[in-house]
Amino acid sequence: MGGRRSLAGFTGAGYDKGRGIAWQAAWQLASSLLVMPWFVPAKVRVRVLRAFGARIGEGVNLRSGVRVHWPWKLVIGDDSWIGERVWILNLEPVTIGSDVCLSQGVFLCTGSHDRRSPTFEFDNAPITVEDGAWIAARATVLRGVRVGRDAVVGATALVTSDVPPESIVLAPRASVRDPVEPTT
Repeated sequence: MGGRRSLAGFTGAGYDKGRGIAWQAAWQLASSLLVMPWFVPAKVRVRVLRAFGARIGEGVNLRSGVRVHWPWKLVIGDDSWIGERVWILNLEPVTIGSDVCLSQGVFLCTGSHDRRSPTFEFDNAPITVEDGAWIAARATVLRGVRVGRDAVVGATALVTSDVPPESIVLAPRASVRDPVEPTT
């Protein structure tokens, strides 16, 4: 790796937030008051996201507790479901197709850091979830991934590379062991 990182030298080079600080602050306030709370109707959540630049189709069901980092970097197609406590950390664009289901607690993360950079600079990339895909509860999709049309990502799966259309990706399952069998 060539020595220890120097985080003090971090510049954030190459990352464009897309809006100024006042707009960012307004979004943070609107998100906490009008998007995340349980008592706000889904239609209001969608309107607020659209007001801040998200492109959202018709019939989208956006549940409570959803966190969107930058709405102006978000596209959602028609009739998609965004479940409770979904977190879309979209430092880069996130595109979600039509008829997509993101179940409870899904994490889409476009941000990362370059481990080889002496100042740990960003290494971000967009995420695309194509039409008809289902990402099940508490799954995580990382930067640069495309989840193909009608694919299924199982609960708690960690997705680090593209998922082909109509395929199924599952996390390892817990297994029962004999209590006298040594663990490794």
